[in-house]
Amino acid sequence: MNTYARLPVAFTRGEGVWLWDEQGKRYLDAVAGVAVNGLGHAHPKLAQAICEQAKTLIHTSNLYQIPKQEQLGTKLCQLSGMDKAFFCNSGAEANEAAIKLARLHGHNKGIELPAIIVMEKSFHGRTMATLTATGNRKVQAGFEPLVSGFVRVPYDDIASVAQIAGHNQNIVAILVEPLQGEGGVTAPQPSYLQELRKICDAHGWLLMLDEVQTGIARTGSLFAFQQAGIVPDVMTLAKGLGSGVPIGACLAKGVAAEVFKPGNHGSTFGGNPLACTAALATLAAIEEQNLCVHAAEIGSFIRDGLNKQLAGTSGVVQVRGLGLMIGIELDRPCGDLVKLALERGLIINVTADSVVRLLPPLVMSRDEAQQVVDLLAPLIKDFLAQD
Repeated sequence: MNTYARLPVAFTRGEGVWLWDEQGKRYLDAVAGVAVNGLGHAHPKLAQAICEQAKTLIHTSNLYQIPKQEQLGTKLCQLSGMDKAFFCNSGAEANEAAIKLARLHGHNKGIELPAIIVMEKSFHGRTMATLTATGNRKVQAGFEPLVSGFVRVPYDDIASVAQIAGHNQNIVAILVEPLQGEGGVTAPQPSYLQELRKICDAHGWLLMLDEVQTGIARTGSLFAFQQAGIVPDVMTLAKGLGSGVPIGACLAKGVAAEVFKPGNHGSTFGGNPLACTAALATLAAIEEQNLCVHAAEIGSFIRDGLNKQLAGTSGVVQVRGLGLMIGIELDRPCGDLVKLALERGLIINVTADSVVRLLPPLVMSRDEAQQVVDLLAPLIKDFLAQD
């Protein structure tokens, strides 16, 4: 179906941060499958782990015990401070699980019409519930009637949340991204998550963090919330968790971890042996290669390099981000930059119409990062000089 405005290129193989098309042209990948291929392409240990598992067992069913799933759940909970995990196949499914969990939690507390606070310019997925939670009219248009039970406020605006807390008795949770990705790589004030945590504690709400894009070392720590010094009640993961093998997770802590009972939720493929093997291999590689620290260092290097080369360029609003989640905001729509970069052998992305988004593999070297800067900065300058 015509659901993607595909670029005129097909990649046939990859290695590290590089991709090759059908004609043998090489491209520097600064998007990583939209924050998915954190280990780059064809990572030897990941490929070996997947192959060995595929030779043994790909799928059984969640009707039975799955040791690899139990191992992964234990590992994620140890790393995050959470208590339990539910596994699915995507970020949208993980967020759908979180929304269902919050509603069931509300009903368990005797709230007939539980509601969740969500943010403007957010993105949580394309299922009916998650597109309703998403703060982007383009995503929602044409799919009305939307799902009820969401209250929207501006991102990074504690006063708006506090105001709702004063008069809406149906609120059961807040669903928020620690750093908005699709919304323009926008970071809130450093105290934002801490203040949300305080409000949730004061009112008995669940703090639910969508770490689908920010999680798995992308922002310079394994989970973005760790940089705020708080722990959520619910956290969702996907994208980088399986390094390209589809897997999502909804983790919960405390009372939230006890909400789901047998029959409340499920997934045919969720947490099967193959997907969990890929996730375990991914986490092992991140630890072995110290990729959290590396992502923070390389991300800072790229931002510094872009700031230096773009200094004084009219039309550049801001270079921002955290770790290897980087946005270059321009003062005009810049979707054309994607094709222009592709022609020069660089893969980038544009989100929120005017923000060049970089989500490179976590394994990107300093030399490769310099190549990104040296290719992208002149491209942006040339583009802005056209008008």
